[in-house]
Amino acid sequence: MRRVVGVAVLVFALAGVAAAPAPAAVAPYGTDDAGGFRNILPPGEAGTDNAIQLAAFRANNQRPAHWMDQQPLYENLLYASPALTHDQVAAYYKDATFGVRPEDVETTETPRPGLTIIRDKQYGVPHVYGDSRADVMFGAGYAGAEDRLFLMDVLRHTGRAELSSFAGGAKGNREMDRVQWALAPYTEADLQRQIDQAPVLGGAEGAQLVQDVTNYVAGINAYIAKARLDPTKMPGEYAAFGKQPEDWKVTDVIAEASLIGGIFGKGGGNELRSALLLEALQKRFGAKRGRRVWSDFRRKNDPEAPSTIRRKRFPYETTPSFAPRGLALPDPGSVTFLTPGGALAGEPSGSARTATPLRLPIPDDGSIGSQLLRQFVGEPPHASNWELVSARESTTGHAIGVLGPQVGYFVPQILMEEDLHGPGIDARGATFPGVNLYVQLGHGRDYAWSATTATSDNVDTFAEVLCQDDTHYLYRGECRAMDELDVTNSWKPNVSDQTPPGSETLSVYRTVHGIVFARGKVGGKDVAFVTARTTYFHEADSALGFLRLNDPNFVKDPQSFRRAIDGINFAFNWSYIDADHIAYQLSGAYPYRSPHTSSDFPILGTGEYDWQGFDPDRYLMSTVPLDKRPHAVDPPYLVSWNNKQAPGWAAADDKFSYGPVFRSRMIEQRVRQAIKGPRKMALEQLVQAMEEPATQDIRAFALTRPLLRALGHPSSPTLRAEIDHLRAWAASGGHRRDLDKDGRYDDDQAVTLMDAWWPRMLDAIYQPVLGDEALKDLKDMLGFGGPPVGEAATDYPGFSDGWWSYVNKDLRDMFNHRKPLGRLSRGYCGNGSRQACRLLLRRTLLDALTDSHAKLYGYGDCQSDPQARCFDQDRFTTASAVGVPNFPFQNRPTFQQTVELTQRLPR
Repeated sequence: MRRVVGVAVLVFALAGVAAAPAPAAVAPYGTDDAGGFRNILPPGEAGTDNAIQLAAFRANNQRPAHWMDQQPLYENLLYASPALTHDQVAAYYKDATFGVRPEDVETTETPRPGLTIIRDKQYGVPHVYGDSRADVMFGAGYAGAEDRLFLMDVLRHTGRAELSSFAGGAKGNREMDRVQWALAPYTEADLQRQIDQAPVLGGAEGAQLVQDVTNYVAGINAYIAKARLDPTKMPGEYAAFGKQPEDWKVTDVIAEASLIGGIFGKGGGNELRSALLLEALQKRFGAKRGRRVWSDFRRKNDPEAPSTIRRKRFPYETTPSFAPRGLALPDPGSVTFLTPGGALAGEPSGSARTATPLRLPIPDDGSIGSQLLRQFVGEPPHASNWELVSARESTTGHAIGVLGPQVGYFVPQILMEEDLHGPGIDARGATFPGVNLYVQLGHGRDYAWSATTATSDNVDTFAEVLCQDDTHYLYRGECRAMDELDVTNSWKPNVSDQTPPGSETLSVYRTVHGIVFARGKVGGKDVAFVTARTTYFHEADSALGFLRLNDPNFVKDPQSFRRAIDGINFAFNWSYIDADHIAYQLSGAYPYRSPHTSSDFPILGTGEYDWQGFDPDRYLMSTVPLDKRPHAVDPPYLVSWNNKQAPGWAAADDKFSYGPVFRSRMIEQRVRQAIKGPRKMALEQLVQAMEEPATQDIRAFALTRPLLRALGHPSSPTLRAEIDHLRAWAASGGHRRDLDKDGRYDDDQAVTLMDAWWPRMLDAIYQPVLGDEALKDLKDMLGFGGPPVGEAATDYPGFSDGWWSYVNKDLRDMFNHRKPLGRLSRGYCGNGSRQACRLLLRRTLLDALTDSHAKLYGYGDCQSDPQARCFDQDRFTTASAVGVPNFPFQNRPTFQQTVELTQRLPR
């Protein structure tokens, strides 16, 4: 075997000497680039460490080149607050112009004739040039494998729910398999079906997509072939896992797309849990009052909720929540949630009130799976944002923007950067490795785009009425058999995971609507509750939108940008900027539901209440067209931080947090102040409008005033002193940051007090009114909000979703002369009594003083440093043997662009 390998290497080397492949022509730096693009993507572009580099890291902590060279730029923006200058922007964002300066060329490769890949000295970004489009796609696959081969393998196995077979049988890996198999279970034929239907559904563009992905996969496999012969190209992690990389198939790309789209590009699907909450509330308050209390917390269209579009209405899901047509509310006590393959060791197999697979406790075993679960399935630690200012409101007279997605912090980063150039493609930016045939978030010749997760409602719950047995259901008058989908994983110990050898089979059932996730009764009849997602069987379709965004002949202005976005069926808020325009468009396949049916609760799946135009054979339905979805062109500014899209566009059934308090207000307030009256906004101000809120505690920002008014003026000197701390913290901005780097937050006493007070306060306000069962069900729908503290805490203080709007509206209603819009049906604090509420708040504030730093923060890697500053740190999900240190908390996008254009290029 050694002789065969040696001969192969020799033949390969001689072939290279005899006939070096002809490279593609490389355009000079800045060709077809309008200028003004910068970006940052921590920790660094490199993500493949061979055995020699891995040994060097273990011996002396030496990391490969470009492993974390962008990290200092990214994290140190925190310390430029609050007075960033225009010249300093370049110290925190790198040049993102097309191409490489001649003096900055680090390496040049020609993996095949007609292809050139150049990497720059500063950051090692691959710049891919192809004589043909096929060459560019091949180069994208090759460069992706160069930078992320092992991570790509992790993601493709995760997408197939086969992580435990690849990485080991640790509890976290097995749980990640369960979650993915419940979200997007596909047979190999199902995956191939998405490829085969692309030309049918997408026409010429669909046929081009198939050619592109075929050439892309060929590039990945070309690198794998070289890595098998050259140890310096082989990621060292494979040896630790006892694996060798297998060739990729086009269906692997679809499997990974199903993972990414199923996690980031959806909203809704919690109708059954919402029904259980309603049941608990009606049990406590009676039918009518229970509905009113449910509506208090649902906040489906709160008139005070901040939205990206502020005035124009985009009505969607206007049918009342309790519309009776087709309604399938479960019989009390009948619901059992399921997990594919049964429960893990030590966990219940399912009972009337147990959690769904997506709510199971996340194992803390350090496995890749547990880390992926925390990022993908836990409450989102941070989130994407973008902010754009129009040309007329900018100091330059041209539009400016700061924009980027938040996908977590990974080592290597789960996004990679690439710069692609060839026929029909000119784009640079970030993309997910394994599906990186196109730039997914970045810039073209004279425009840029980005996205935030929309969480708009593209997932519903149907109740299939059973017939014959547990695996047959009624549909359009016929008793049909469910499809059983199985995946079998087996594992054995490896260097990274010593779990004993084992295997398991995960099973789910599928109906015409979707995947069975629970069972119960409706009106005394046995039913199976299924998740119906509009993008199921269609994850690959969204590639058409990215194909268009990368094409300089397609995107020329806001209108063509919107048409490009129409090719994306995942739920995202997309931003656009060029020198003269800013724009916003919501993407996604949002179904038109059967008339007069509720979008908040399960609906009978017998056929007469299907989505309008539903075709079960092709899994297609009638969806909201482009112009009916929220969009805007050239308003004074645009801000999205995962907030509500527009008035009238109802929050998805799993989104209970769109109330008067949402973190986007922290950015929007600064933008509005900067352009008030005759003022104009500069790029550095816009960067700070993003970065300052990145460390703000939303409770200090939005709740201090109503809380202080409710607390009043206590006689206790202790209470008065603590109230003064909270007041001073809010006045200074309410930050969680350590600008003087002394090891403690600048307002540590107030931060710690609020962290201890918040859960006590909420329990004391709501438990007496709601009772234990309803409070638990409501917390299952929406957690109290960060930062969670104590031993069981796993999330970061991202302030994505929480109960701050409930507290804000309740206290304003009780203590303000001016009542809030969209008033609650009753008072909650102190059961509606001002005096009782005031005493409750004072008592819980005093109780919070008894919590020590050690009790709140002294866990995990903070045992020896029990401080909020340690507990909050941004930590990396590690899919590599070469790690990266934690860094100070800041809630900002993972990949981020700054855009300051001054020209449009000729067309």
